[in-house]
Amino acid sequence: MFSFDFMRNAYLASTMIAIVCGFIGVFVVARNMSFLTHTLSEIGFAGAAFGMFVGLTPLNGMLLFTMVSSVLVGRMSTKAARREDSISAISGLFIGLGVLFLALSNKSASYATNILFGSVVGISQADVYQMVVLAVIVLIILFLIYRSLKFDSFDPVGAKAQHVKSGLISVVFLLLLALSVSVAAQIVGSLLIFILLTLPAASAKYFAHSVSGMIVVAILCGLIGVWGGLYLGYVTNLPVSFFIATIECGLYFTALGYNYLRER
Repeated sequence: MFSFDFMRNAYLASTMIAIVCGFIGVFVVARNMSFLTHTLSEIGFAGAAFGMFVGLTPLNGMLLFTMVSSVLVGRMSTKAARREDSISAISGLFIGLGVLFLALSNKSASYATNILFGSVVGISQADVYQMVVLAVIVLIILFLIYRSLKFDSFDPVGAKAQHVKSGLISVVFLLLLALSVSVAAQIVGSLLIFILLTLPAASAKYFAHSVSGMIVVAILCGLIGVWGGLYLGYVTNLPVSFFIATIECGLYFTALGYNYLRER
């Protein structure tokens, strides 16, 4: 399996993706931003289609759209009363734009499939290098803001009392989330990226009781999903994203069962 360049590229890229998604996913779940993550993945689809339309790579198109729109979406959804309406409106707009750009770019249906559901074969070495660089940037910034982000995510009242700059932390976190969505979509596709950003972290909270513990467990769950998905996809020639989604859902239901037995 590792004699093929595309499989080596896929495993390296998916490892970095699992680490980034496990780390940032804990804060996505803590800040109740799962729905927003789903919206960013749809915006990423529109960005990838736009990139193909104007001659950029899908990854650069995703980065452009998600970086610009993440802050806008985040600011519009700060009030709980209008959060779902705002996100739904923006989500619908960008799905429509994605379909429009695909039609204008005259690309085949396989391009749309690759964007929506990912493509292991389509990951080049240059893509891997770019993803690794972006993943390292995300991790470095997460480490730099870790204390403030943890305080603001898990104890927002205390963070406000301690004069933590919540507004700045929120903006930085949204930009990091946009970067993570764009990077991870290369493997599982824009429609399923929220799986890696939410399910490993959602499972981890039942197995660990500290933030650092949840991050470690979430990364492990992510690695199990992407490594297992790539292997099963290779031996069966079926979509990798299907296996990743199935494994992550299995881990989540296992976590629920473990929590149920523990509380009996």
